[in-house]
Amino acid sequence: MEMVEKRTLPQENDQLDDQFERIGTEGLSGEDIGEKSLTYWADVWRRFRSNKLAIFGLVLLILVVLLLFVGPMVSGQNYQKIESGMKNQLPSKEHWFGTDDMGRDLFTRVCVGGRVSIYIGLCCTLVMFVIGSLLGALAGLKGGLVDDLIMRFCEFLGNLPYLIVVVILSVVLGRSTFSLIFAMSLTAWVGTTRMVRGQILQLKEQDYVQAARALGASTGRIILKHLLPNTMGIIMVDITMAVPGFIFSEAFLSYIGLGVRPPETSWGALASSGQMQLMFYPHQLFFPCVMIVLTILSFHLIGDGLSDALDPKLRK
Repeated sequence: MEMVEKRTLPQENDQLDDQFERIGTEGLSGEDIGEKSLTYWADVWRRFRSNKLAIFGLVLLILVVLLLFVGPMVSGQNYQKIESGMKNQLPSKEHWFGTDDMGRDLFTRVCVGGRVSIYIGLCCTLVMFVIGSLLGALAGLKGGLVDDLIMRFCEFLGNLPYLIVVVILSVVLGRSTFSLIFAMSLTAWVGTTRMVRGQILQLKEQDYVQAARALGASTGRIILKHLLPNTMGIIMVDITMAVPGFIFSEAFLSYIGLGVRPPETSWGALASSGQMQLMFYPHQLFFPCVMIVLTILSFHLIGDGLSDALDPKLRK
């Protein structure tokens, strides 16, 4: 039998269209894109702001930072002013957090000490990010002897006792903010280097990296333009988790007497002096500890939100 193909004529299509009524689609085209296209970071922000705990952490961190910088101006107190007649005062209208054992305003000292603690945390994180990212990318991209040298050096630094390094550097360089940042960040970038190296080993075989090599791009350009931007997701999560870790480390070192030198202060130094007055004046320990907890909590909530927002498996 001969098969005959049946084709629908335009007149028949018009008759079929007359049998249906368009509702709510007048003037619309099926080829138009209904939703606005989103960039990668715009989509990350959309998913991040949908996380209520992450937004709460971001708002909490903003409030803490505003308190640290605006609080002393509002209170009108000097954090170094000693009033011998106002020692160990309880919280009042004049001194919102009370005074310490030397008569200094505790609220202002908590604010100024918070600036020092957050500054040290951010500086150590910046050093960790820059050194760890560049060395990790170089080791992963080059491989061979370069990779072996960088990884062996990381293993050497990673096995050094952290507290002993801080003590030695404090003795050699003296107790200062610079020596504290240098000692804390000396070995901190080792973990970031290993993490970035693992990501680069996966990315360097991608087609766009091979195309850049074929076009004669230098190693530095490949790292800065192609590899590091594609590892920023996991690096940002590592950064948000590292800042509270450095703040807590600084508080611990100041607590045992290896932190900033008086008359400068920090949350750890305030907690150390408040611990001596715990039995009779617990508020001197309570307020700096609360600020440490709130700051670390806010960074951890932001880090958890970023890890979810940057996870491609959770993308919708």
